[in-house]
Amino acid sequence: MTSLAHQLKRLALPQNDSNLLSRRVVASVLFDPKDAASMDRSTFYALGCTGLEELMGIDPAFSEFQETLFSQASLDLERSVQSKEVNKKLDKSISLFLTRLSPYFLLKPALKCIEWLIHRFHIQLYNQDSLIACVLPYHETKVFVRVIQLLKIEDPTHKWHWLHGLQKPGVPLARGTLLTHCYKDLGFMDFICSMITDSVKAYSGFVRDGNCPQLRVIFSFYASTIVSALDAVEKITNSIIAKLLPFVQLGLKSNLLDYMAATYMIVCQMAVKVVMEAQLVDSLTVQLCKSLRRMPRLSREGLSCIVILLQNQKEGIVGPKAFGYMCAIPTLVSTLQSIATVHDISPLLRYLLPHLIHFVMTQDGWFLSELCINLQWHLFSEDICTSALDVALENHVKKVSSDHEKTVLHQFISLTMSCGKYQILPDSDTSLMLSLNHPLPSVRNMAVDYLKEILTSEHNGFDEAFLKDALLERIKDDMPEIVLSALKAFLALSGLAFLRCSVLKEAVRVLDDPCIFEGNPDLKAQISWEILPFLVLTNAAPKCVELQMASCVAETTLLSQHPLTHGWAKGKHSCCFTVKSILQQEEKIYEPWWNPEKMDANTCCYVHLLCRLFDLVISGASQGPLALCFKSLMQPLLQVHLNEPTTLFKFLSLLWGYNSNLGDQLDCRVSAILQTQALYVGKALLCNQPIKTLNVLASGSSPVVPSLLVCLCSGVCEVRRAAIAVLHSLSGVVSSPYYLLVENLLKSSEEIIADPSYLSQALSKMYEEALLLKDKKKKLASIEQLLQCVQLPCCPSYTCKTLLRALQDVHGEPILAILLPAVERLLEQCAPDSCTFLPDEAHLLQLLLSKFNEASAPLLVKDPRCLEVFIRALGTSAKPYPSMPGFQIIALEQITKPFFTALGDEKIQQKIISVLFDLLVGNKNPACAQAINGVFKAIAVDAELVANELMPVDKQKVTATVQQTRRSKMQTRKTQESSGAVPEENVVSWPRVTLILELLQHKKKLRRAQCLVPALFNLLSRCLEPAAAEQENLEYTKQLILSCLLNVCQKLSPDGGPINVLEEDKFNVELVVQCVRMSDMPQTHHHALLLLGALAGIFPEKVLHNIMPIFTFMGSNIMRLDDTYSFQVINKTVQAVIPALIKANEGGSAQSEGHMETVGSHIVHVFVDALPHVPEHRRLPILSQLMNTLGPSRFLWVLMLLLFKQHVTQTSVSASGAEKEAVVERDQDFWTSVCCEFEVKEQLTSIIRILQYLMTLPQDKEEETVSDVIFNMEANSGKDLRHFKFLSVSFMAQLLASDRFVGKVADCEDLTESTLQTLHLLEEVLRYIHAVARCVEDNADKPTAKFWRALLSKSYDILDKVNALLPMDSFIMVMRGLMGNQLASVRRKAMELLNNKLQQRTQWVEEQITVLLDLIGVLLNIVGRSHGQVMAQEEEELAINRQTALYSLKLLCRNFGSGHQEPFVPVLKKAVELVADKDEEKNVMGSALLCVAEVTSTLKALAIPQLHSLMPAVLDTLKERKDLLNNEIYLLSAVTALQRVSETLPLQFSFESSHSSLVTTLATKVPPRVLIPTITKCHCTMVDVQQNRLGPLMIILKEHIIHMEKDQLNNHQSELTSFFLSALDFRAQHCQGDLNKIGEIEGYVIDCLLVMVMKLSEVTFRPLFFKVSFYIVQTLWRGFFPIPLHLIFLNEKCTLCDMLSLENMLGGDEIYKTHITKHLVPCIAQFAVALGDDSQWKVLNYQILLKTRHSSPKVRFSALVMLLELASKLRENYMVLLPETIPFLAELMEDECEEVEQQVQKVIHEMETILGEPLQSYF
Repeated sequence: MTSLAHQLKRLALPQNDSNLLSRRVVASVLFDPKDAASMDRSTFYALGCTGLEELMGIDPAFSEFQETLFSQASLDLERSVQSKEVNKKLDKSISLFLTRLSPYFLLKPALKCIEWLIHRFHIQLYNQDSLIACVLPYHETKVFVRVIQLLKIEDPTHKWHWLHGLQKPGVPLARGTLLTHCYKDLGFMDFICSMITDSVKAYSGFVRDGNCPQLRVIFSFYASTIVSALDAVEKITNSIIAKLLPFVQLGLKSNLLDYMAATYMIVCQMAVKVVMEAQLVDSLTVQLCKSLRRMPRLSREGLSCIVILLQNQKEGIVGPKAFGYMCAIPTLVSTLQSIATVHDISPLLRYLLPHLIHFVMTQDGWFLSELCINLQWHLFSEDICTSALDVALENHVKKVSSDHEKTVLHQFISLTMSCGKYQILPDSDTSLMLSLNHPLPSVRNMAVDYLKEILTSEHNGFDEAFLKDALLERIKDDMPEIVLSALKAFLALSGLAFLRCSVLKEAVRVLDDPCIFEGNPDLKAQISWEILPFLVLTNAAPKCVELQMASCVAETTLLSQHPLTHGWAKGKHSCCFTVKSILQQEEKIYEPWWNPEKMDANTCCYVHLLCRLFDLVISGASQGPLALCFKSLMQPLLQVHLNEPTTLFKFLSLLWGYNSNLGDQLDCRVSAILQTQALYVGKALLCNQPIKTLNVLASGSSPVVPSLLVCLCSGVCEVRRAAIAVLHSLSGVVSSPYYLLVENLLKSSEEIIADPSYLSQALSKMYEEALLLKDKKKKLASIEQLLQCVQLPCCPSYTCKTLLRALQDVHGEPILAILLPAVERLLEQCAPDSCTFLPDEAHLLQLLLSKFNEASAPLLVKDPRCLEVFIRALGTSAKPYPSMPGFQIIALEQITKPFFTALGDEKIQQKIISVLFDLLVGNKNPACAQAINGVFKAIAVDAELVANELMPVDKQKVTATVQQTRRSKMQTRKTQESSGAVPEENVVSWPRVTLILELLQHKKKLRRAQCLVPALFNLLSRCLEPAAAEQENLEYTKQLILSCLLNVCQKLSPDGGPINVLEEDKFNVELVVQCVRMSDMPQTHHHALLLLGALAGIFPEKVLHNIMPIFTFMGSNIMRLDDTYSFQVINKTVQAVIPALIKANEGGSAQSEGHMETVGSHIVHVFVDALPHVPEHRRLPILSQLMNTLGPSRFLWVLMLLLFKQHVTQTSVSASGAEKEAVVERDQDFWTSVCCEFEVKEQLTSIIRILQYLMTLPQDKEEETVSDVIFNMEANSGKDLRHFKFLSVSFMAQLLASDRFVGKVADCEDLTESTLQTLHLLEEVLRYIHAVARCVEDNADKPTAKFWRALLSKSYDILDKVNALLPMDSFIMVMRGLMGNQLASVRRKAMELLNNKLQQRTQWVEEQITVLLDLIGVLLNIVGRSHGQVMAQEEEELAINRQTALYSLKLLCRNFGSGHQEPFVPVLKKAVELVADKDEEKNVMGSALLCVAEVTSTLKALAIPQLHSLMPAVLDTLKERKDLLNNEIYLLSAVTALQRVSETLPLQFSFESSHSSLVTTLATKVPPRVLIPTITKCHCTMVDVQQNRLGPLMIILKEHIIHMEKDQLNNHQSELTSFFLSALDFRAQHCQGDLNKIGEIEGYVIDCLLVMVMKLSEVTFRPLFFKVSFYIVQTLWRGFFPIPLHLIFLNEKCTLCDMLSLENMLGGDEIYKTHITKHLVPCIAQFAVALGDDSQWKVLNYQILLKTRHSSPKVRFSALVMLLELASKLRENYMVLLPETIPFLAELMEDECEEVEQQVQKVIHEMETILGEPLQSYF
């Protein structure tokens, strides 16, 4: 880029950006740039206002921008044209808004607002810094990148160019990049810091109590960025510190907590990273202390910052000023104490303490009583700052000189040491440390007492080491009273566990001194009994205090000499002494199982102690230094308490399975280690037992094997391994009932050890194999014995629970039979008033109930007790624990489809279903109701079972017919009348019935659904009884019954057809119809109609008798509802009922068909009558559905006629005169839409049927008629009849011409069938036309004549439309037949149809042409009928027919004469005869002349034989001047004939001699009003095909204009102007022709135009000039104007900005060059001179400059040529245009095209010459 370009770019303003003027690409955050370009400003404004409103809902402070940036006035504000002050104010407002917006930037409303600012205020160009400041905290998001992509930062010198690399890839800004740029570019660091100050200023009014939530994101970004940048920079320079210090000071002075905390972090990072100057550190410390005094809430953070600052900077550089502010911090001491527990605060203390001591020595005592006392309690007493204090005191002592200073120092030391070992005791005047070791016993005793008092206070201040040493030393004192005081102090401090062992040992040593008890045996005995309890251990840890004390006590002289403990010095029996004395008193437990759940409290305590003791001994014996001692204790333990094998293994069995006990009655946790140890102990013991004992232990009543199976279910692998090992010890006990079980399990020992779930698989497999064996009793015995254990009451429930989990896959009747007592026993505990369940019992009952399954279901049939237990479980609603489902739910879940099917017995199934329904009625638990619903939905139920539940008590049989039901109902009614009350057993429980019906709604698995029908109809009849309706609201029940009946029908007949399963007499259709009539609920109506629809397919005859009440009800009620559900009900009813009725009458007699027609018509009548009340958008779908169902071919015509009748009798009557046309048009559009819903075939059939029906109607009401369903003559007047006929015919004509109908015909695939139908329709139309024509004749003299003529006209319209549908071959055949019709009107209509076809069609097949030519003879016959051959009243009609025939012949000749000349020779002959006949009617003669003209031009030479007759006749007609003037058509016909003959046969005439005179005659004699339109028409005709005749035509016009008067010229000026503008456009329309010929023709036009211009005045010339100028501009833009444009003068108001057709390169390079240099450049230059206005020059010059940026080098070169020409014309006036020209020329100086670059140099040189000033200095 050149230096000039750089300078210009620096001087460029955003408003000069060309992209702002382009709408192809628009900057946008939310939309694609191209999509945004298609959106208007109001869309963006609405988007921005929406975002602002949403933001105001979050933060009301945004409302202040509602009247500025988002006001209505901002829509029209264009900042590029505003003043500097306005833009400055706008920038300030935008900056404030973006700052406020930054915390909410990621929200969608914020992006909407930014979208508006970008679109309207171009903030991406004007406010880049503010925009980046807004989004920079979110630099790692994609939205940030989207904003950056909007910026113009390509220039390497741009401030934000370092972000340019993100724009193309669209990746977020990496944090590392941000940090690197932050410390490398201090300007960017300053930008980040300034962001904070701007944000604080923007939110200054929103700070509450030191907090501003909106700024947390900004502060977080600020702190993390600056701190991380300082950490990342290798060396912090003075420049960085100087940049940050002002912002650090602002942060420390701020009243925002977050800002201050962020500043603390930055100061800490600076302190860690760099060693600062002393003055700076001192200043920072002072400011930190000031901030802490002002904001004590950050005291911990601030003091930590000071500690870090002092820790990392040089010591001693902080002055005393900071000390004063630091002492004023309210929470200084407590905060330092808190910090000291985690961090080292010695740097701060090293600064604080010297100043503190100095201040204490020089200030008043108030300070001593405040700060020093706080310090002494919180810091000095805990030895936090001992070293710092020592150093400070040492340094200060060196400075003490006077006695006063010494006294003060002594007081200070006393206060600081008053709580420690150096505390000065008042009585001894010495420290506590010295007093405790004083030589005088009294002083030592006093010190011990003082120590005791101090230590019992709240703040003692001693450390542990000092206490321990002080007390132990005094206990060793040689003075007894001092020892006693020390022991009392120990008792007072018994809570200090760390002193207990040492002090006790020392106390035992003192008591063991013979000097104490010598000579006093009672004291000796007392001491012995007092220390004896220390021999009992409660902790098994080897190094515990109790074990040490026990050893110490056992070694004393007192116990070694005591007879009870003689020989215990080694301590191995110490733990058994007390155990024996306690446990020997316990009673034995005599139960087969030790069940903690059944034990009383004492027994539980005993067993708990045994377990703990066993755990202690077995754990001690397994490891540790005392293992041998504990092993020796095992034998006495077993011998004393577990001396019998059965008792021992009961205890071991308890340990084996106790860890699964959820109740933990023993309060003893048996770990997996203890369990494993107990198992291995059991294995060791079993290996040494005799066979007799093993038989007992492996018997069925023993808990050993079941407990071992429990262990096999453990989740710990080692426990299972140990259990397998124990089972190996029992594998040889053949007499055991568990023998086969143990053998099977041992075979799978590896799998069981590896997988805890394998046991259940092994047991299941064993049970299944046992069932298949012949001798299955042995294997089954093991399983059954195991189950017997489960059902024993003495067996713990937790063991039973675990065993049942192992047996979870073992199912069957025997299993359930064995477990049944256990189920009964547990269910008995579920009494509502006393439901006490242990957790394990609840889980056990859950597992027991799971045994009611498919395999065990037959037991419910065989054993009534089992059924009773299951029903009791179903009724047990207890839920002992919230985490478990209720027992009722568990029992319900067992009723699955396989279970219910396996029951087999219908009685049992009936019983269970009855229980389920009873539970549903009386239950208030939603979970239970949901479970019952799920159960009923899942099981497969026989419908008869459900029907029995729906019937009353005395009606369990459901096979009654309708007749039987009626009979029983009559008997019941008589019984009620006689007794006066309803029997109790006959009452229906409606709530129960309703719930059952609700369940049936979604029941799919229902067998023999037909069994429900009688019961449901019985219920329906009861619902309709007045008594039942009065008692309860049964509408919902009715709907359920109807829905259930519908479901039954759909289930039995999915296709809707008849079925044999259902008996017809069981369906009471009358009840359903009655339900429709009696109910007021729309939902009930819907259900009933849907049911009737289904019944219609099954029993059509039954429904047919009730069909009309149904549809009458639908028409008066449901069709008026505007909801989708009602619409679907109507559709389904129509779809179901009507097809069934149609199908029932198919193939029947004519009588049944007629009955069906009548019924169908009545149905349609109901729908049509209801149509005005149906919502408009529902009408068409309803009628379409009705017709599709009835069959449009049978009933569409009925529907249309009924619609016509409704319009005639109702709609049009109610409409006023002005509204009638609109109503007719609206209704006809609707009728057309209805018809076009069906196929073409069906519509044509309907039209035929309508025509046939119309022909059956009488001419008038007076005639005798038969009553009709469609149009009843008795109920309507004769006027209604005529209106009905006319409306029907009019609609048929409109339908046949409608676009939708024609489109359907065009899309019709079966053309043959469609053609046949059209022919049939044509016959009917003709037949109807004939009938109407007769009526016209019959009523010619009556008042209704006008109606019949109008009806005939409409009938002809139908004929036209039908003919348009016919194929051409059929059309011709039909027309030929019609032309031979007796009625003249029919013949004329046929010819008119033929003429229309000949005019419309352009392509013909040869066969069609042949057939058409055959019509010539028929037409000649019609022409040949003279007026003398007819009656007088037919004269006029005959003349019209003859003219029509001649016109038809003319059209035939025009279309086919050129290829078939011979057939038209008779036509010419006949036409000449007519022309020669002077008596012929003139209109007929005119038609003959026109026919002569056409035939002659076609036949050419073949017409010569008729010239001798033709020309005299034509010339004779021209002589009859009177006739010519009276009949203009006759005149034109004669002239046309002469002209065409002369054109066709020129050689036969000699016109050349009179050519000039003819031109002069035409130009001078013919008036302008006739000649000018004729010339215009001739020009339009000749301009395309006869261009060589345009010259003579222009000569005639030129001659005519020369001879025109001035007023005539003025009158016709506009007409002539339009003509010349069209003529001058010849080149544009024929640009591909011969250019020389085009130029010649244009010369004629221009000469003619010049003649007219010369005759115009200045006033009349001006409009012509403007129009021609505008035409030139347009033509020049297209590049076709041929005239040297510099010759045309334009007025000052015109501009040529749009005339710059430099891009037009048509014709090649040479033509383009000529076009530019010869025409366009001189024109533009001269135009600029003519303007004389510098403001217009700027526009023109800028448009030329824009062409220099065109992509084509030729255009750029031409623009330079034009620019140079403009400068040469304007000379020194061009100086005002030079500044904007220079940048464009500078760009072209580096153009890629060498020619353009050279031309630029040439232009600059020429401009310097023209302007007289050097221009190189500008580049």
